[in-house]
Amino acid sequence: MAFHRDRYGPATDPYFGLRLWLQTETRHGRLWAYNVEHLALIKRFVEAPLREGIAWHDHGRKMTVVARLPAWMQQAKNRDEVLRAIARIHASLLRSRF
Repeated sequence: MAFHRDRYGPATDPYFGLRLWLQTETRHGRLWAYNVEHLALIKRFVEAPLREGIAWHDHGRKMTVVARLPAWMQQAKNRDEVLRAIARIHASLLRSRF
């Protein structure tokens, strides 16, 4: 799910076209969030030790926020890198407060 036209440029809001403040680069791609709550949701998902899939009897694809995360963010092998990126975003928020 990409909300910006230029894959390698900064993430932008799809409606207003303004650059998102909460974003950082990783070696796999750009991690971005609309607000602190969105960032916390991504963090909770990435930190979760067990992620259950859709039940076998449930037909159709559920398009939740976490289901739309890029595959590299969902992979356990990238967990530490994603959490470091989230920490960088949080640190930038703290620096901007002062």
